[in-house]
Amino acid sequence: MVSLAKKILCLAFVLTVVSLAETENSTDIHDNSRIALFLQPGISFLGFDQREYFQDAIDTIHHEFLTQALDKRDSANVAKQDFQKVNFCFPIYAGLQFQLRQDHFVSVGAGFIYDNESVVLVDQNNRSHNYSYTIQGFPLFLEYRFAIPVNLMTMSNESLFSIALRWYWALPHTEIYTSWGKLAAETPFYGSGFGLSIGYLLFNWKSLYIYGDLGYSSISVKSKKQYADIVPDGPEEKAKWNIGGIQLQIRISFGAWNKPVVIEDSTATADSTAVPKGSSAATAKDGSSAAQEGTTAGKEGATIVTKEGAAPSNAEKQQPTPEAKQPEANPATKPE
Repeated sequence: MVSLAKKILCLAFVLTVVSLAETENSTDIHDNSRIALFLQPGISFLGFDQREYFQDAIDTIHHEFLTQALDKRDSANVAKQDFQKVNFCFPIYAGLQFQLRQDHFVSVGAGFIYDNESVVLVDQNNRSHNYSYTIQGFPLFLEYRFAIPVNLMTMSNESLFSIALRWYWALPHTEIYTSWGKLAAETPFYGSGFGLSIGYLLFNWKSLYIYGDLGYSSISVKSKKQYADIVPDGPEEKAKWNIGGIQLQIRISFGAWNKPVVIEDSTATADSTAVPKGSSAATAKDGSSAAQEGTTAGKEGATIVTKEGAAPSNAEKQQPTPEAKQPEANPATKPE
């Protein structure tokens, strides 16, 4: 049972990692149902450790058939089946879900658990005998479910994961009945056990949400009778058993009353931020002209500063200034 539980948990971990990788670039999703109806079928591996009492009874009956055989031919007729070593069944739950605030839910529901184990023995006269025991449960539960915040998810940006906490009550007709008798469970008002599960949103469409849940529950019940009342050579003490265990479930939720969905007007936002093509071209052209004028003015300013403020070069020093030049002599005039 422990090794099987480890395999299931490892498989769930692998599926979780794959799902996270696939939803890495998706958008945020919320369950918008205020009141929803849900149906939750699944498979459960019951923590019923008392199955050994029934297997011991079968072994005892088989041994009696062998001792009553008169010869080898009669002994060859004797045959038996053994009970399964794991009690698994397919429970189903249904109920109402209320959303108190965003991603916080309270649910009330009830379920039906049924596990029948049967074997056939053949005696020395080649006659068949059927022996069985059935575990039946009617649990009522109160559940609180909340979505794991997005900021706690390092590989996803969606509110896809949720954690559910449950408290169970055993209702009447929770019992064990066998080929030898029946045990009815007590139904205390304070409850019979707890449950814990983690869910993942697999699919959603409009008001329909489908979750996959993996969890564990412990629903311990007891009876005023003894196991000796329902199985040969059973213990002579008040019977106790557990109808909980490891559970793998599919939760189908349909919103009967939903919150209004606010759709943002992306067109208005785009219009407010967009710039007409003509105005943008004119603005760009004006900006380019202004930039060119600024560049030309900068060049002219740089030329003036260079001519007026720069020190004269050696060639300029050697050239005579207009004030230092001597006037040329007038040519001699001829006498008339």
